[in-house]
Amino acid sequence: MAKTKNFILRLDSTMMDAIEAWAADEFRSTNGQIQWILAEALKKSGRMKKPKKPIPIDEPPMKN
Repeated sequence: MAKTKNFILRLDSTMMDAIEAWAADEFRSTNGQIQWILAEALKKSGRMKKPKKPIPIDEPPMKN
């Protein structure tokens, strides 16, 4: 799993309300939505390198 860093992010209430509504529409947490927005912006700008290994998605184990 990737190492995470914690920090405080200050947003005005209008922006936060919009992000919370968008997150609810996408069935994500507010934190997850902010991470997704930032990741998409970094990919679009070419500033984020592709991971060497795909990030695993939590899936139920396959039955044999």
